[in-house]
Amino acid sequence: MPLNRPLIVVLLLVLLAALALVKRGGREAELREGRILLGTLVEIQVPRGDRAARDAVTAAFAEMARIEALMSPHRPDSDVARLSAAEESLEVAPDTAEVFALGLDVAARSAGAFDLTLGRLKALWDLEGDNPRVPDDAEIAAALEGIGPGALRLDGRWVSKARPDLAVDLGGIAKGYAIDRAIAVLAGAGIEQASVNAGGDLRLLGSRGARPWRIGIRHPRSAEELLATLELSGRAVVTSGDYERFFEVDGRRYHHIFDPRSGYPASACQSVTLVADSAMLADALATAVFVLGPEKGLALLTEFPGVEALIVAADGATHATPGLAELKR
Repeated sequence: MPLNRPLIVVLLLVLLAALALVKRGGREAELREGRILLGTLVEIQVPRGDRAARDAVTAAFAEMARIEALMSPHRPDSDVARLSAAEESLEVAPDTAEVFALGLDVAARSAGAFDLTLGRLKALWDLEGDNPRVPDDAEIAAALEGIGPGALRLDGRWVSKARPDLAVDLGGIAKGYAIDRAIAVLAGAGIEQASVNAGGDLRLLGSRGARPWRIGIRHPRSAEELLATLELSGRAVVTSGDYERFFEVDGRRYHHIFDPRSGYPASACQSVTLVADSAMLADALATAVFVLGPEKGLALLTEFPGVEALIVAADGATHATPGLAELKR
């Protein structure tokens, strides 16, 4: 059951040229730098290549690495790993508390479609490891015991668990937060235009020169085909898709976005693309909408003004929020 990882070749090729200055008319006009962080290729693009821009990009990558160290479940000294090992509660870093605050809000408002307590379930399926498998029903039922929005409580910086064996996973929200923090660092350094792209999830700072950034949304069943091209400035775009990490058994696709109600990969959508002002919010909502499906997912988004969506349902039909049309070009 080999895990499909179509990004690996691309990641390696791009990493060989991690720092590139695009020159126009003999002068440094654009800075692009890529690094492997958060389990994917992160690329930062700034439409200027001076020393101040390079220093700002270096600082932005350092900030993303700091967030990864705080929130990765694979690092034993991270807040997430320590919380999963804790008997009841743990005081976490301010950044981690901020992520929990939004994550628990989206979890409650989506009736648990977004869930921060799927650590045991994800470990069971091992979709990020070398030997993914389909667990049996008894294993899945055991992994789902005690999970849900009510299983965690946040009080200031203290996170409490309802049961000792609860395992936390911030995989559906931490990357978005890291992207937001990178943009904040760039803006704080005086950068007015930039993009931070983490494996296709991105946030934009300002515009690209005198024009908006043009963002292509790929078709979930054809990597060479675009569903839409959006023109955006200063916004975030995040996509959750069943084509990102998956394996197949007997012709059935098992992917990494789980439905907390069943313990199996969610089956209502092929992909969900969210446009929001925050990559963290877009990250969490994209997962929730993917689990809920088009009808309930669009209903959820009415609670979040300014958030737009493009959804490809399981049958291939497309659905969108009314405001998305204004962003298409």
